[in-house]
Amino acid sequence: MTQPLSIAVVDYEGGNLASAARAALRAAELSGIAADVVITNEPTAVLQADRIILPGQGAFADCARGLEAIPGLKDSILNATAKGTPFLGICVGMQLMAERGREHGVTEGFGWIPGEITLMEATGLRLPQMGWNELELHTQHPLTQGLGEAPHGYFVHSYALQNTAADVLLATTDYGGNVPAIVCKGNVAGTQFHVEKSQTVGLKILANFLRWDPKAPV
Repeated sequence: MTQPLSIAVVDYEGGNLASAARAALRAAELSGIAADVVITNEPTAVLQADRIILPGQGAFADCARGLEAIPGLKDSILNATAKGTPFLGICVGMQLMAERGREHGVTEGFGWIPGEITLMEATGLRLPQMGWNELELHTQHPLTQGLGEAPHGYFVHSYALQNTAADVLLATTDYGGNVPAIVCKGNVAGTQFHVEKSQTVGLKILANFLRWDPKAPV
């Protein structure tokens, strides 16, 4: 009998844990995937998981400190992703994938993707960007398959990824200019918008993530 897919939703007091876990479980059910979803801050559980989801809301620096405050937790994420475990960051969880954040000072990120998190230059528009916005898909990728025409995600943020590389961008959104919305490099990916609040589109991305084999040809 096939073992259920183990999904670790990382608990570092970064917010949206329960809703992210519920959305992941719902995506698995809709896709016919047997899955065990656990909210955890145990390094061993994260290291042994088949999939890692890192939610996040609030300030970059606070979330980074939250990870550092739990002995072994950040290292377990680094070690798991280094051995190929698929990772999905949500909102600030995605931002932590960058080299650094410039919210409340300069804070180092995971450094998986180039660029830094800075205040958005949304001239004439209100910050935070809050609400539904259309996603512009830049390339075909397993994570963005089946999203339909003019997919939308639910955004809540004032800071965004800047000065990144074009080859990590799966999608952008327009909010006073192009804003990275989905990024991916190797087996690590992230969404600036909240997939757990993005209804059908969010559930589809989560289902794609659960099926995703980063080693397969794109």
